[in-house]
Amino acid sequence: MIVLSALGGAFLSGALVGCAGPESVRAGSPEAAPSGDVAAAPSGGAALTTASPEPATRSATASASPSPPPRGEPPVLAPGPAGLTPVFERRAENTSPRSSGGKVVALTFDADMTADQGPRAAQGEHFDNPGLIASLRRLKIPSTVFMTGRWAQEYPAQARSIGTDPLFEIANHSFSHYAFASPCYGLPTVAKADMRRDVDRAFTAIRQTGARNVVPYFRFPGGCYDDVSLKALAPTGVTAVQWDVVSGDAFATDADAVAEQVLDGVRPGSLVVMHCTRSAAPVTEDAVRRIVPELRERGYRFVKVSELMRG
Repeated sequence: MIVLSALGGAFLSGALVGCAGPESVRAGSPEAAPSGDVAAAPSGGAALTTASPEPATRSATASASPSPPPRGEPPVLAPGPAGLTPVFERRAENTSPRSSGGKVVALTFDADMTADQGPRAAQGEHFDNPGLIASLRRLKIPSTVFMTGRWAQEYPAQARSIGTDPLFEIANHSFSHYAFASPCYGLPTVAKADMRRDVDRAFTAIRQTGARNVVPYFRFPGGCYDDVSLKALAPTGVTAVQWDVVSGDAFATDADAVAEQVLDGVRPGSLVVMHCTRSAAPVTEDAVRRIVPELRERGYRFVKVSELMRG
């Protein structure tokens, strides 16, 4: 059984400029953002993370099974009500005897870069994190990287290396890292008419690097979405991928605190959101080095989102 987010119910405000708000964040509410959100920090600013051990409350949930993909193709979920883009958050517990009794977890990493951050990169700011990717390889951790098209353009050799390594798969994180619903942590907003084009442009930029392991999954910048954006992206055929565990690594300076937040939140079938950007998430690599052996000691197996979704 796959857990599919409800397409109705209360909206929650915003998510993070660097990405990684709470589970299933939806925009449009005047209420304050729940704990677990990360406020935007200026370049070089201090960490502003807070713990979010419990997912955001929603009015309802629905279940769906992935559409059977052609052999060798990644699974996708069937469209939601009214043909809206389906949203995957985590796998239900103990649903697959093939997966060590269901004790599987997916670590995902957002490779964020907004369309207007080129000058900062030119001045030496690092939006990549090759050390983190190297550590994932050494630890043999299958992972899904949600990459913006702008990041792929800035670091084409790294995008190609990630996207040709069978340990990884690359998913879409928009081209510009602008919000698809508002409010969303002060991010500029993509116009409804441009949403599909932004996603298509990101896929094109990623594939132009030579990346081959590209999956039809999309993560909303900041985790912010609503029915308008879900409808706009439906023709792309993507499955939107959220999370149930917020790592709190964005702008964090304490790797142990990040590790503890992940270790406290992971359950069988969990999907963890982290970051692959040195400037905005400088302690992620150190946190992963603690998270991985501890979860393995607990009997967890690491999988990519496509395997988690396959069930």
